[in-house]
Amino acid sequence: MQKILEKITDIMTSAFEKAGYGAEYGKVSVSNRPDLCDFQCNGAMAAAKAFKKAPIQIANEIVEPLKENVAFESIEAVMPGFINIKIADAFLAEHLTGMKNSEKFGLEKPEKVKTIVVDYGGANVAKPLHVGHLRPAVIGESVKRICKYMGHNVIGDAHLGDWGLQMGEVIEELRLRKPDLPYFDPDFKGEFPKEAPFTISDLEEIYPAASARMKEDDDFAVKCHEATVRYQKRERGYAELGQHIINVSKVDLKRNYDNLDVHFELWKGESDADPYVKDMVDAMVKSGLAFESQGALVVDIREEGDKKEYPPCIIRKSDGAAIYETTDLATLVQREQDYKPDMVIYVVDKRQELHFIQVFRTAKKAGIVPADTDLRFIGNGTVNGKDNKPFKTRDGGTLRLEALIKMVNDAVYDKIMESREESPEDAAKTAKIVGLAALKYGDLSNQATKDYIFDTDKFTSFEGNTGPYILYTIVRIKSILNKYREKFGEPGELSEIKAPSGTSEKNLMLKISSFHDMLENAFKDTAPHVVCRFVYELADAFNGFYHDTKILTEEDKEKREGWIALLELTKGLLECGIDLLGFSAPDRM
Repeated sequence: MQKILEKITDIMTSAFEKAGYGAEYGKVSVSNRPDLCDFQCNGAMAAAKAFKKAPIQIANEIVEPLKENVAFESIEAVMPGFINIKIADAFLAEHLTGMKNSEKFGLEKPEKVKTIVVDYGGANVAKPLHVGHLRPAVIGESVKRICKYMGHNVIGDAHLGDWGLQMGEVIEELRLRKPDLPYFDPDFKGEFPKEAPFTISDLEEIYPAASARMKEDDDFAVKCHEATVRYQKRERGYAELGQHIINVSKVDLKRNYDNLDVHFELWKGESDADPYVKDMVDAMVKSGLAFESQGALVVDIREEGDKKEYPPCIIRKSDGAAIYETTDLATLVQREQDYKPDMVIYVVDKRQELHFIQVFRTAKKAGIVPADTDLRFIGNGTVNGKDNKPFKTRDGGTLRLEALIKMVNDAVYDKIMESREESPEDAAKTAKIVGLAALKYGDLSNQATKDYIFDTDKFTSFEGNTGPYILYTIVRIKSILNKYREKFGEPGELSEIKAPSGTSEKNLMLKISSFHDMLENAFKDTAPHVVCRFVYELADAFNGFYHDTKILTEEDKEKREGWIALLELTKGLLECGIDLLGFSAPDRM
């Protein structure tokens, strides 16, 4: 179905055309002065310059024949030439009824279904997830859900770091501890064990031990680099051990991501791109795009119009080693071969911006992806403590992600136990749901590129612009609907929303009517914070209506049923919004 702005814009463009002006002047926007009007059109100001007339004269010409239009409660021209519109109550109610009774609230299918790959997560195998992994995980998951809801074919890829030095560190540390393992015997010809010679707990102890040893023992550091090279060259025993590291790590990573309600369609790693590297590099050399510079193989990424100097993209170091740029480019080769994506979105620390400028420009110059492929970088800011520095443990270490989740869940649990008579078991279940909402909303309500301060007290508050406040509003609506069913029976499936009878009701309805525009903007800008702002403002508008209205005790049956229909629509939109953000609501709080 058409968005409400499109319906009003159609009326206005037709009016401009009939008056002898161009349809392009009829664009309507939401009013920036809601105390004066609901919508506004500033087209007369632009038309005045083109037609050499006073803008107020043009505005009056447009407004006069529209004063009887059923879509408008009022429409007026005001100096110096603005057109202020108040939408008719019945027209608004009809639009909302259409939303309520349509799939996806009337969201139209895209003209072209795009294939979109979202590259997020970016965890390294052999290492536990820490607080720095929070933002790419929750932002990427929300971006993926928004794209999918808009009707596109979306693939989320964890893109694991499984090709770097940490692999050599773990393998070499393991060789010191268990030198008799068959993986280290070059003469071993049998089948390697299917079970890994370590657990995830072992890995979590082995990696930091190896990392510390590297700093103190130069000989060990050299051997770690050698082990990494042997792993990357896929020597039999080293490749097998590397696969064990990946498999054991994946199990733990999936468990931790599940706790965040973050799920990937693909669990590819940098190692999966390695088979594509040689042919890709050879093609760049053959075409003359890649050339040697100080022993390294590079691509000049400069473009006409650049306002700053960009260093070349190194695709092979002087020692012959491939680096992140190489594997990211090879990953694009693989994705183009497997999926032919129209768009690839990377959700990564914003400090990686230069890296992705280099990768994107090289990919386009080398023809790895078509020129019209939308390669998009969402650089996320950091999660900071109250000292405005990256979040750390009390002893200055990196905080593990599961510890952060537990911290938030415990805070919510304590608040539930303070204010409600619930069993500890039920409180713990509710705290897990509400805690996830507090954590994710606290992150996503900030623009992705901004750093933010992690404040447990603020994020877990049941008041203000927080996840728990949104959930509390949904639970309140659920409670009203349940009481209605107990008292009056099940509401009709296609019940009609009635014209508003008060200011707070109309405010709620106007906020609901902006749902489609919000979604379009969130998708266009890949911006989950736009969804956060909508669900908060919708919850706030509902609570204003709730406090002004005696819903269940209203004696007028038709009015009462209209309100219930409005509540069902509000609940549906709030639940849709939080699902796009990656969390859900409990039945009670």
